[in-house]
Amino acid sequence: MLDMKWVRAHVEEVQEAADGKKIKIDITVLIERDDERKALLQHTEEARRRRNALSAEIGKLMQSGEREQAETMRAQVKELNEQLDQEEAKLAVIQEEVTRLQWLVPNTVSPDTPVGSSDADNVELRRVGELPVFDYDTRDHVELGEMHGLIDIPRGVKIGGTRSYVLRGAGLLLHRAVQQLALDLLMEHGFTPLEVPLMVREDALVNTGFFPTGRDQVYELQGENKWLVGTSEVPLVSYYADEVLDVKQPVKLAAVSTCFRSEVGSGGRDVRGLYRVHQFAKVEQVILCAPDAAESEKMLQEITGHAEELLQMLELPYRVVAVCTGDMSQKTYKQYDIETWMPSRGAYGETHSSSNLHDFQARRSNIRCVDEDGKLVYCHTLNNTAVASPRILIPLLENHQQADGSIYIPVALRPYMGGAERLILPEHEQGE
Repeated sequence: MLDMKWVRAHVEEVQEAADGKKIKIDITVLIERDDERKALLQHTEEARRRRNALSAEIGKLMQSGEREQAETMRAQVKELNEQLDQEEAKLAVIQEEVTRLQWLVPNTVSPDTPVGSSDADNVELRRVGELPVFDYDTRDHVELGEMHGLIDIPRGVKIGGTRSYVLRGAGLLLHRAVQQLALDLLMEHGFTPLEVPLMVREDALVNTGFFPTGRDQVYELQGENKWLVGTSEVPLVSYYADEVLDVKQPVKLAAVSTCFRSEVGSGGRDVRGLYRVHQFAKVEQVILCAPDAAESEKMLQEITGHAEELLQMLELPYRVVAVCTGDMSQKTYKQYDIETWMPSRGAYGETHSSSNLHDFQARRSNIRCVDEDGKLVYCHTLNNTAVASPRILIPLLENHQQADGSIYIPVALRPYMGGAERLILPEHEQGE
């Protein structure tokens, strides 16, 4: 949420951000409704003052025995109360409309954010690592997973429906290994690990900017007023809601969590294998820092660097892109995506995302700090996917497949895989 005074002074900039992010809101209508609200609020407050003054005067008249005049004033008070009831009802309706529109107001975007309508307009910033060259027929992650007994999609679908899967044996170990590697890396960089609730109240999703625009992506627990999170960013940021923090040093939090997404609107997209599924695991990093643009930009580069460091440890080629306006969410001020090379797609696929939100989330969540002048101000918040699995298993299996069907295990993962250097095909698959 943006400060309304700031919105009024930057109508064109905010409207441009809304249009670029495809959020249907007319900022001038919001301001008009807010003007109506203010005028009606002022009128009702003045009416209350008049009523209260009359009530006080009635008491004095009654004490002095001037009952006739007191009864006349009682009639005036009754009429004022009837008017107030009507105006307060109108005020409640207008206030509800203003609040609804305010929740839709998007964060503005950084000056260096590319303008575009979709992910096709994201701008590549750099590529790291050499793409693999295979002189033999390669297999995609589903074939490799089935051959090695790592992945069982048919039985996953039998249990959970479409976009479900089962990880077996070394498949599960790889899934857990990349998460633990990511968590260990973040702890080395000063992050505090947390185990957080995955069922959250609606206000946690509203305050972190996932509602109202992303409501269709989240699973609701009927009758509970609770929702399953699609990222631990929600509980990590909400952890400090309504608090005043000491951010002389940035507060760095991390969590490993199961995540759930409905993927509404993605029908027909990336349906094969593990790319787009309803249940997955993420290691998330969240930073809360002083509301200084240079400071939060520095933190954005830092958390993006952590994700890149992990991919380098996994010995995977990737690229970093600047996300354009049309591919950004309501809450984001500046965003990078990291896309890892996936041989079966013949393209890079998104595996990580880094976002700087400035004070958008903190304002909604009421997370503040004290500035140099002793004034309470809203913090800046940032987040990054350190790793998401099983999606990361796609490039991990496909890039590291060998001619004999085995799968190379990166050196950094071996301590988490019992020291194994590669996954060997089961005997019944060898020579096929």
